[in-house]
Amino acid sequence: MRLFITGAPGKVMKETVRIVVKVGTSTLTYENGKTNLHRMEQICRVLSDLQNRGKEIILVSSGAIAVGVGKVGLDHRPTDTVKKQALAAIGQCELMFLYDKFFGEYNCTVAQLLLTKNVTDAARGKANVQNTFRELIDMGVIPVINENDTVDTAELEGANYGDNDMLSAIVAEIVAADALIILTDTDGLFDSDPRINPNAKIIHRVSFMGDEINGLAGDSGSNRGTGGMITKVYAAKYATESGIATYIAGGSKPGNLYDILSGKEVGTYFCPASSRKGDNK
Repeated sequence: MRLFITGAPGKVMKETVRIVVKVGTSTLTYENGKTNLHRMEQICRVLSDLQNRGKEIILVSSGAIAVGVGKVGLDHRPTDTVKKQALAAIGQCELMFLYDKFFGEYNCTVAQLLLTKNVTDAARGKANVQNTFRELIDMGVIPVINENDTVDTAELEGANYGDNDMLSAIVAEIVAADALIILTDTDGLFDSDPRINPNAKIIHRVSFMGDEINGLAGDSGSNRGTGGMITKVYAAKYATESGIATYIAGGSKPGNLYDILSGKEVGTYFCPASSRKGDNK
């Protein structure tokens, strides 16, 4: 049951129980496109530890196409939709193999759920997904979710969930999560593009989701993914309007999850709609 907590982010995050964590392709791979096994193992270790602490963890993971590219030895990510579908099918097997291996080392069981928008939009499909999530969580299993790119090409063409960012927000709403944490290749939302402006300052708290926030988000991010900051801001807007506390934070240090849940000022915190007060700062 969602807590609908109000107040300072420290109190909100300390009291969360059910948490959706989204990791992007840029977090799971190196610049050359190869899988970052060290980072992936760290993420699995931290999430396993959080589950041991009593948290209910749901993981939304991108990376299937990138892993597929590395698996078959390509030197670049193709632009052709059919090729990306095939690579997603190849990479998803490897991705889940790695998650099963790394989580298994910490005595955690995982389950794979591949979703499409037409399923989550339909009342019956959504109910079936909710039932599956409920049973897996009750069994102490960590669901690992990705979009089913092999049968629904809209995300591959930039017209569906948006590199799993929106999917993670929809999943957070479906499972009545207390918090959504999106891990990415930047430390949060900045007042200007930190890739261009070395003096860019991070915005630690967003309490009003106006057009100016979309403007700060810019366009695309890593060339290994399809989203960027703008899709993360859209996801934060969707989640917070459902009363879900949302964070965007750097994924290069999975230990950031401990800091976020202990109430430290890490990344960008998006206030739930039920607790928005004052100006952004």
